[in-house]
Amino acid sequence: MTVKLVEPFGSWKSPITSELISGGVTGLAEIALDGSDIYWIEARAAEAGKNRLVRMSADGSVVDLTAPEFNVRTRVHEYGGGAYLIDDGLLIFSNFDDNRLYRQQGDGAAVPLTSLETMRYADFIVDRRRNRIIAVREDHSSGSRETENTIVAIALDGSDERVLVSGADFYSSPRISPDGSRLAWLTWNHPNMPWDCTELWIASVSDGGVIEEEKLAAGGPSESLLQPKWSPEGELFFISDRTGWWNIYRIRNGVSEPVVQMEAEFGSPHWTFGSSVYAFESKDRLIATYNQHGIWRLGEIDLNKSSFCPIDSPYTDISNVKASRRRVVFRGGTPSEPFAIVELNTETGTGKVLRRSIDIRFDRAYISSPQAIDFPTEGDKRAYAFFYPPTNPAYRAPEGERPPLIVISHGGPTGGTTTSLGLGIQYWTSRGFGVLDVNYGGSTGYGREYRERLNGQWGVVDIDDCVNAAKYIVGIDQADPNRLIIRGASAGGYTTLAALTFRDIFKAGASYFGVSDVEALERDCHKFESRYNHSLVGAYPDSIHLYHERSPIHFTNRLSCPIILFQGLDDKVVPPNQAEMMFEAMKEKGLPVAYVAFEREGHGFRRSENIKRALDAELFFYSKVFGFDLPEPVEPVTIENL
Repeated sequence: MTVKLVEPFGSWKSPITSELISGGVTGLAEIALDGSDIYWIEARAAEAGKNRLVRMSADGSVVDLTAPEFNVRTRVHEYGGGAYLIDDGLLIFSNFDDNRLYRQQGDGAAVPLTSLETMRYADFIVDRRRNRIIAVREDHSSGSRETENTIVAIALDGSDERVLVSGADFYSSPRISPDGSRLAWLTWNHPNMPWDCTELWIASVSDGGVIEEEKLAAGGPSESLLQPKWSPEGELFFISDRTGWWNIYRIRNGVSEPVVQMEAEFGSPHWTFGSSVYAFESKDRLIATYNQHGIWRLGEIDLNKSSFCPIDSPYTDISNVKASRRRVVFRGGTPSEPFAIVELNTETGTGKVLRRSIDIRFDRAYISSPQAIDFPTEGDKRAYAFFYPPTNPAYRAPEGERPPLIVISHGGPTGGTTTSLGLGIQYWTSRGFGVLDVNYGGSTGYGREYRERLNGQWGVVDIDDCVNAAKYIVGIDQADPNRLIIRGASAGGYTTLAALTFRDIFKAGASYFGVSDVEALERDCHKFESRYNHSLVGAYPDSIHLYHERSPIHFTNRLSCPIILFQGLDDKVVPPNQAEMMFEAMKEKGLPVAYVAFEREGHGFRRSENIKRALDAELFFYSKVFGFDLPEPVEPVTIENL
């Protein structure tokens, strides 16, 4: 029997290092099928965060399809997605550095398709009948944050670009029918976000490519629609939450009918383009992923019988579902395995991993398994979280010591957390921290009613749920109440700063590009989210008092614990001044505070050296605040007032 070393929580040595996380993890996204070939995007931190398009051929060989100078990424809505299309060997992609579209045939050289850097494009489809592509376009030529969003057609030789659909604030998901005669798309207007209220439109397309006879097909107030797709037979499918759950529907004879109805979410918030939770394996069978209580599963739907059957699979976080005859390809992760590109044979049920985001070469005994919990919160409600206890086979803590607890408030805030293996969580648990990943009210995966708990209550419900989650873990004797930490990024960073300001339960915090002044965000934010706060807080400026009351920057006198702030200096979503204001206010008050800023980073860190630096700095910060020794030296960070 191996004798465990006795060391305080936080001081344990772990093979899950910042070097492993920053240099070894590859982001996997945007799967596409073209004949027998499979394509996906790899976000490589080791290559300065560039997105490279990868192709796997039928023989299993894998190559980078795009040249090193290209970064396959788009900034439409700032969050991007839908950055390329592949159709019979024809590749169209957006290059992040100049916003231009490029055309590439097979392994040939890429040539420009568009010329203006002020135009951004996403969510492309090919209109073969008219030798063009159709895309969402975001026009930044005016210099105003109220950009013009349209659906456009671009000739494949670049000779013509014309607007097909305009007039609304936002568009997504243009989809052309198999025979090329009809076009469907989604649209919504301020102040709605796409998970609030969207509309599905259908129009005829003339032989000359003109849009005619536009007709509202579905949607309206209090209904969110997602991911319209034409079936091989020419029926239009889409996702709607009209029953309170995102379920799959189709239009037959001009009438919407449910394909399957369940208390489950066959969808997720439209933050990025190109999402796909269902795909047609054949004209008779549809493969879909669905979320119940934060766990994603696979299922198949017989379209003739409208019957649903779960597919046995170990994966608990599934996205990017694409299918063809007898196979489905998706991105999947499990609590013990990192994200991977997975191919599943729908006839035999056998699956194989095509590409892993990282190769796990350490003992899996270091992996902490998530425990799903629900706990009481304000208003006689219940909320949800996943708890990860400290786990390290080589160490134990001194008798009677309880571990520090890190509470994670996810971003969005309309979003959610799942149980797929995240080395960013295991980094902490393997060092002796407990981690509590909270799906506070407003999170997705629990139906529209739960999602709308945050309406008008951002900075209230999310904080209450994070606080009550921490109290629950303390109450079951799994955390030290004097070492409770909260951390989060973006909107989660706001919840972190607000919880530290307006509550006194947490003893330290880490904010990654978090919001400190909600009103300043309202003035500075990009178009996509420029009215988001109207539903989260209240109409502006009518509810300006609420914007003031919920902004931590105005109440730094209530702060009493240390905070570390991280910020990308090129962030267009949450500008750097949000972190800088909080840093200066805390420094002036005499509270321990650290500020780590990164050049050439935006809303989320992509470069390996910066990902490593942030993790090490946060660990160093906690070691100084709570007075424990680190087993190995890390680069220190300057902490003011400590």
